[in-house]
Amino acid sequence: MAGEPSKTGRRRGAAVLRTRGGLSVRLDVRALVAGALLLLVALLAAVLLIGTGDFPMTPNQVLHTLLGDGSAAQTFIVRDLRLPRVLVGLLVGAAFGVAGAVFQTISRNPLGSPDVLGFAQGSMVGALVVIVYFQGSTVAVAGGSVVGGLATGGAIFLLAWKGGIHGYRFVLVGIGGAAMLYAIVLFLITKANIVEATRATVWMNGSLSGRDWGQVWPLAVVCAVLIPLTLLYGRPLRMLEMGDDAAYALGVRVNRVRVVLLVAAVLLVAAGTAAAGPISFVALTAPQLARRATRAPGPNLLPSALMGAALLLAADWASQKVFGADQVAVGVVTGMLGGGYLLWLLVVERRKGRI
Repeated sequence: MAGEPSKTGRRRGAAVLRTRGGLSVRLDVRALVAGALLLLVALLAAVLLIGTGDFPMTPNQVLHTLLGDGSAAQTFIVRDLRLPRVLVGLLVGAAFGVAGAVFQTISRNPLGSPDVLGFAQGSMVGALVVIVYFQGSTVAVAGGSVVGGLATGGAIFLLAWKGGIHGYRFVLVGIGGAAMLYAIVLFLITKANIVEATRATVWMNGSLSGRDWGQVWPLAVVCAVLIPLTLLYGRPLRMLEMGDDAAYALGVRVNRVRVVLLVAAVLLVAAGTAAAGPISFVALTAPQLARRATRAPGPNLLPSALMGAALLLAADWASQKVFGADQVAVGVVTGMLGGGYLLWLLVVERRKGRI
């Protein structure tokens, strides 16, 4: 099978490039091909999504408009109305994919996800407090979401810390925190009047509808800083999969790597949730699907980012094609698909004797 070790110790499907100076670089061909295909799928979904709506456009018209050859109406629709929505979807999907890969690798558990560990619920509480008690603007709600996510992350770190952060303790604390925070969410909704409750419910569904450049630029800055930072820690993160003792023996500063990566992952989740709401299960499914696509060991951070972006845009496009433009929030679609995937994952893990 591709990706399995051969008798010589070299993974089949990997190519080694050697320079005249003696430098050798091993390339995983399957992972590169899978990554290229995921990028292509994400771009294709972006073009299709831009062309979908009350004013439909063909992919050819979308591409010409993006290159500056469209009519005035097409330019307005694409660049001012639909392109920001697509860019937010790409960035949120990539942020959730990377964050999910970090959480699952550090916890050494395929169920380790912001949806399960309470970070998404913390962002929901922060946003709902702003909506219910302060009737805040969209910017204020986004700020409340970020503060709630960061506060939740800090609380879970402190509660799970005991000479370091260990996988199962981190997961158990996160699951307990998620249950408590969701109870607070329900309490806040009961305290809201009908207008605030409706607004809160719409936000909680998670949607890309109505996104503009005001959501694009802050999220783009966060992703431009944190995703490359996370990729730089890809090698020590991969070492952590072998266990703390092995990582220490290889020179990895285990606690420092865990803290840096978890802080980066929490910030990515908080920023993504602030921009689009708590879109569920993307962070859970993207890393698992990316690993199955590449069949490569390690956290697969970049493939997870591409998979998350492709999944989110494909789900948004499918919801518009099946239910009509903005009739069903993309968070509802990802929740239905992700819930089915979670049940399948639980069955697989039980058969393997892991749960």
